[in-house]
Order: sequence, then C-alpha cells, then structure tokens
Amino acid sequence: MDVVVIGGGAAGLSAAITLGRSLRSVVVIDAGSPRNAPADGVHNFLTRDGMPPGELVDVGREELARYGGRFVTGKAVSAAVTDDGFTVRLASGEQISARRIIDATGLTDELPDVTGVRERWGRDVMHCPYCHGWEVRGRRLVILGSGPMSGHQALLLRQWSDDITYLVNTAPTPTPEQREQLAARDIRVVEGAATELVVAPDATGGDAITGVRLDDGTVVDCEIVVVGPRMVARSAVLDALGVGRADHPLGPAVADVYAADPMGRTDVLGVWVAGNARNAQGGVINAAAEGFTAASMLNMDLVLEETEAAVRQRRSATPARCTS
Repeated sequence: MDVVVIGGGAAGLSAAITLGRSLRSVVVIDAGSPRNAPADGVHNFLTRDGMPPGELVDVGREELARYGGRFVTGKAVSAAVTDDGFTVRLASGEQISARRIIDATGLTDELPDVTGVRERWGRDVMHCPYCHGWEVRGRRLVILGSGPMSGHQALLLRQWSDDITYLVNTAPTPTPEQREQLAARDIRVVEGAATELVVAPDATGGDAITGVRLDDGTVVDCEIVVVGPRMVARSAVLDALGVGRADHPLGPAVADVYAADPMGRTDVLGVWVAGNARNAQGGVINAAAEGFTAASMLNMDLVLEETEAAVRQRRSATPARCTS
C-alpha cells in the first residue's frame, strides 16, 4: 500500500481521491464520528452550499471507489515505523501497512460546561458565523463567553444581527476599550455565570431555545446561543509517531493542533497532516483544499524516492568501463 489516510472527512477523502487519480494505492480509515455531523448543511463550499455533511461524505466515497481507493470503517489506535514505512493498527486488531501516512482526523470541540449546550450543538447552539450566520441573521443572539476571543465573536456576529447580548460568563472581564467597542455597536453586556439553556416547545411541534439561565436565576432572552469552544486535535496515530504540536497564534486557550509546514509535511519523515488537525480555523472547503495539497506533495515525495531507487538500480546494472 502506498498511502494510508486516517480520517474520512473532506480533507481525508480529498487527499485519497487525489492519490487515487495519481495511480497510487490508498486506503482511508474512518471511525464514523465527524465533527460536523449535527449540522444541517455545509456552507461556503462552492457548488455544494447547503449539502448535508453525510451526503458530502457519501459522494466523496463514491468518487474514491472510482479511482481504486479503499474505505475501511474503524478507529486507528496506534502506528509504528517499519523498514518499508508504517504500520497502523485499528481497534479491531487489524493492521494496515503503507509507505506514507496522511492524518486528517480533524478536531474535537471542548464546549462550555452549561446544561443543554452539548445537546443542542449544531442546532440552535453555534460557533462559526461563516458556517451558520446566514441561517440566524436578524435573530436574538447571546454570545456565551468562554474564552479570550468571545468579545471578538460578539463584534463579529453583529454583522448578522442587531440584537446581540454578550454574556461574559467565564470569559475574561472586558477591558474599558472592549466595553466601548461593544457599546458603539449596540451590543449589551451582561455579567454573570450561565448554568443552563432554557428550552420551550415551538410552533413546529419541536422545541427551541428561549434564553440562558444565570446562577442568580436571571434569564437572558435569546433564540440562538453562540459559543467559542476550545478546539483540540487529538490523533492516536500522530501521537504514537511523535508528531509535534503547534503554538496557535491566538494562544492555547483557543486551539491545540499539530505542527506542519504549509504543504502539510510534519516533523516526522513520511507523515503529513491535512485539515483542521493543523488548521483550526479552516472551513470544509479549506480542509478539502489542504487534502489535495498534502496528497500532491506526498505523491511528489514518492516520485523522488522511486526515482532515486531507479537510478541506484541502473547504476548497479551498468558494467564498469575499463579506463586503461
């Protein structure tokens, strides 16, 4: 096997399809727990806007199969270096060997510890205005403070709604300058700690958020809650191989990801990483692009290795000339 790809989302499938089209043998291992599974649709993806995440993956798998790629459902739990490359072990005990690895396992969102947030994540609890801002435009939003970027989130979401409340919660207390900025944009600031989301039946027969309850019993009215989760990349394969971590530009409270160069190459020879595992802010379209980039660079790496081997073989097969 030329390449094993860990993770079957947009980055992993894009990488695998690129490799399949390059006549490389490739297998994708995926555990079946995509980060964006709760979302109704993928947005800001040219020609695929609004497509359900599961449908995007299904189409990607079909494309991969057309180019000879294989898909394995399972969880990769470790990896080891071998004479010929790497061996990846799955939770089932199966082992898959390959010359190179691309990790595209993405991120885990560490959500605020407020009752109801996790249950409604991807529905009426959101984090990215570029992913969901259009869908919540003009509605009553509460920015649930949870980190150093929460105040920035409040200013950013003001682009989509003029009814914004910034609930400081566990975020740093706004500075006088930040308070001035929020006031200038007509964003209300509420001090206090959130304990739970208030939910009530809606006109469709389902339910919806109506507010956020604070520890003093006060309820802040809203329809949508915006959180700023800490984003953490955790790959058993990359950790087993000793791939280094990256210092996120906004600090460890915002994200913790793996280090790689712009092409996706890590500090472990033969290992690449693509998508949110190295780029926490990237959307689905970014992840797909990074998968292509990593795969094309990896393919060139294999071409150079094969060329060097061919040169050595040619030299060993060519009789030495007599110079006397």
